[in-house]
Amino acid sequence: MKVTEKKLDDGRILLEAVASTAEVSHALTAAQYRFAQQMGVQPTPGMSVEQAVEKQLGIKDLDAIVQQQAVEYLVPFAIDKRNITPAFPALPKAAGPLKRGQTFSFEVRVTPKPDYELKSYEPVSITVPPFEIEQAEVEEQIAQIAESYAEFVSDEPHPVEKGDGFLLALEAFQNGEKMDNLSTEGRTYLTGMGLMPEDFEKHLIGMNVGETKSFSFDLPGMNADDKGDTVDCTVTVKEMQKKVVPAIDDEWVAKNLPMYRDAAALRGGITDRLTADRRAQYEAYKLQVAASELAKRFEGRIQDEVYEAMQQTLVSNLRGQLQQQGIPFEQFVQSQGGEQQFGMIMMMQTREMLVQGYALDALFRHEKMTLTDEDIDAACRSMNPQNPDAVKREMQENGRGFALREAAERMKANQWLLDHAIVNVEQLAERQ
Repeated sequence: MKVTEKKLDDGRILLEAVASTAEVSHALTAAQYRFAQQMGVQPTPGMSVEQAVEKQLGIKDLDAIVQQQAVEYLVPFAIDKRNITPAFPALPKAAGPLKRGQTFSFEVRVTPKPDYELKSYEPVSITVPPFEIEQAEVEEQIAQIAESYAEFVSDEPHPVEKGDGFLLALEAFQNGEKMDNLSTEGRTYLTGMGLMPEDFEKHLIGMNVGETKSFSFDLPGMNADDKGDTVDCTVTVKEMQKKVVPAIDDEWVAKNLPMYRDAAALRGGITDRLTADRRAQYEAYKLQVAASELAKRFEGRIQDEVYEAMQQTLVSNLRGQLQQQGIPFEQFVQSQGGEQQFGMIMMMQTREMLVQGYALDALFRHEKMTLTDEDIDAACRSMNPQNPDAVKREMQENGRGFALREAAERMKANQWLLDHAIVNVEQLAERQ
């Protein structure tokens, strides 16, 4: 991509870019994939994305549909080409549409991220709680291990009550056909656990060992008010059972977890893992506290456009997280006290994030820090500890190298800030 820049009187930078035919084709294809994903189009073997979209959605000219997304896809490459870090996302302007096999010219006016200063660059002073691992946390994990190895054994016969465990035989039929995935000759069942619909469990209460009962129950429908399909079944209670949770002693450890010498070694291993996890969380907490303290020294006015862009990004990310959890956005807003209260919370979070970022930028410049490959790798690890290379590759391939560099600079400044901070650890008496 060929990019020229010109500084404008209003402080913005005009970028005039020409994307090659290969870049145009790549942008359109990337936009097609994003569109297909958003529309829930399933990949079809032997078909391109364009063909799959036409087959499943009836759209014949997908390139025309994804024009705007493709142009926006090209913008970060133009910005990164000139090594500019924008204050907020910039919108492109173009004289004509993108077409495969042709170059594409567009321009974008970029507001560069401003350089702010701090009232002071002296070391910050922070107060944090002491680092500690409660023995109760270790015992809780031991209890979880014991629970996972619990067994159900025969118990004294008595009528089934809610909360009981027992061995049952079950034959289930739907529309006259046997349901093999539900039928069993012997399976431990726990009432009151929501394993089966309440309409099924109500027939089990009061049954005795050896008793057989035939009945029908309704499977839940797609919606809460819908009645699902009817299942006909025959149930036999074969024996009552009780759960036996093992004692995690030396003998049990030798039999089930031979990689540990004894129960004490198991507890030591759990303590070490908890310590490593908590230590990482503790260090991250100290970094956050230090950055928050540094932000108090911020001077300057943040442009409204920056606020709006950051808030839109935060809300968009929140919507995505809630969607993954199956929580409606409107429901979450109400749980936060309604639109007005939620707006106040978002405004405060937006300002805190912006000010902390700009404060760390100022510290990076003031201390004349420079980035190394190790700093970039560390930033990628913080985003994806399991696959940092994928982060670097994705951000570079999407033209977001400037965003990766910004994250790396702020991480380095934040660590320098903590390394030079006066860290006060609360005493136990102060915390009580």
